[in-house]
Amino acid sequence: MSSVLAASAQDAGARSERLLRAIGTFGLAAAIVNITIGGGIFRLPANVAGSLGAAAFLAYLVCAVSMGLIVICIADAGSRVSLTGGPYAYIGVALGPYAGFLSGVLLWMLGLFAPAAVATVLAVSVGQLVPSLASHETAVIVATFGFWAIVNLRGVAFATSLNTTVTIAKLLPLILLAVGGPFFVTPHHLAIPAWPAVSDVARTSLLLIFAFAGVETALVPSGEVQDTARTVPRAIALAMIGVTALYLALQVSAQGILGDALGQTSTPLADTAGAAFGDRARSLMLLGAAISMFGNLGGMALSMPRVLFALAGDGYLPKSLFAVHPRYRTPQAAILVQTALTVAVAISGTFERLAILANASALTLYLGCAVAAWRLRARAPAGEKAGVRVPLAGAAPFLAVPVILWLLTGLTKGEWIGLGASIAAASILYVVARARPRL
Repeated sequence: MSSVLAASAQDAGARSERLLRAIGTFGLAAAIVNITIGGGIFRLPANVAGSLGAAAFLAYLVCAVSMGLIVICIADAGSRVSLTGGPYAYIGVALGPYAGFLSGVLLWMLGLFAPAAVATVLAVSVGQLVPSLASHETAVIVATFGFWAIVNLRGVAFATSLNTTVTIAKLLPLILLAVGGPFFVTPHHLAIPAWPAVSDVARTSLLLIFAFAGVETALVPSGEVQDTARTVPRAIALAMIGVTALYLALQVSAQGILGDALGQTSTPLADTAGAAFGDRARSLMLLGAAISMFGNLGGMALSMPRVLFALAGDGYLPKSLFAVHPRYRTPQAAILVQTALTVAVAISGTFERLAILANASALTLYLGCAVAAWRLRARAPAGEKAGVRVPLAGAAPFLAVPVILWLLTGLTKGEWIGLGASIAAASILYVVARARPRL
């Protein structure tokens, strides 16, 4: 088995050498934060409060622990496999081509549906900020993805720098609310009259995962990361600690300021800022939400074409998607195809439907990452450079798997059917691709 895994790593390594390694620790951490803090946190505090009330912090703790275990697995695997494709590369090297292909499809589904969902909310938010654009949501979606496609066609270094700048800009209003909000909290709004049922916490945590997902997508350009063994674990730790602390502070501030009204609003953070600091602060938060979603889409636009690039390099998609720009060394065809597909899905879908598909894909992908981390540690290919020492890496897969399975119990029957149908369709594509003669 080690020889098979080593061969997979060697074949995949050839495609990574075609790309420029220009992403450092802070650039990768910024990409993780940028993708993780997207549109979800501006809406989900109301959903969580509506389900759990003042006990909403339980869902955040469950998600933080769950994502902590998951990112340890991803960090350990990422420190050992420095290939473009992120979890697709990790799972493929560890568990074989079929598992790798399915993980690539799941990652691609997540990267297709999640930004499409965010784009629909962004278009509505832009319409609220600029009334003249309220009836031109399609134009806003096309312009947004078109802008990021042009940026990413010009090179990963430029795209990463711009993403870092956008990340800083969008975090400012959130940090201001997280720091200043506690001064306006009404203590009795944080009282918990009754603890919620475990099943309610599971379902709410499943929804909240949408606000925490992003690490797996940001790691897709691993073949363009400097010193992967050190950069990946450090960037993940830096990003996830910061994101978790920020989310908890925002939820406590919103609950403490709005009380029961939090579960009834569609713009929870904007309403919290308005109640604490006035109408101008509310407008600033709405602008921050638009910037956040815009930056989130930029991070996804940077990462997701690399999945098509990796799948094409392995022979599952047309070789034309494996083309690299001669000057900028970017996967130009993959960027254009991914942009077109995401625009089409965003225009035709709704936020709720797309978010459900994204969440189901993410959790299934995380399950594969946990198993892959155990496999890579237990049967590392001969001659492969060992990853850095990641805390709890040996135990994390055994803890992450039952947690992920528990979260998946929150899926409805219809969601299970949709996920199963997607995996079945992907399996058929795999069989067809493997049966086709390769040149």
